[in-house]
Amino acid sequence: MKMIKLMTLAGVMAMSTNVLAEGGGDRTFDRAFSANAKAMEQYAANQGKAPPVVRDYEYGMKLDVVKIVSVVKPQPACAVVPTAMTYEDSNGQLNTLKYSVAGVCRNSGG
Repeated sequence: MKMIKLMTLAGVMAMSTNVLAEGGGDRTFDRAFSANAKAMEQYAANQGKAPPVVRDYEYGMKLDVVKIVSVVKPQPACAVVPTAMTYEDSNGQLNTLKYSVAGVCRNSGG
């Protein structure tokens, strides 16, 4: 039950930060990432695990993802935007991976 509450808290924190500062570029991601990092540190403590190791994705990197714990919601933009994912590997260690994705482009034209 604690895990569900913590996951909900992490999701709400990540989403609320993006909603309040939507379209703010790198500052928006930094705030969302910071809130998510704090939530993941608390999650790790509650699970009796070390805090996640944060790494930047590199092309060809081999990933050992057993369970996705959290994803920082990408900001809406017609560009490539940063995001991050925290996951548990097969050794039970938490890892946070920063990477880029295509933003959700909202065109106002009909």
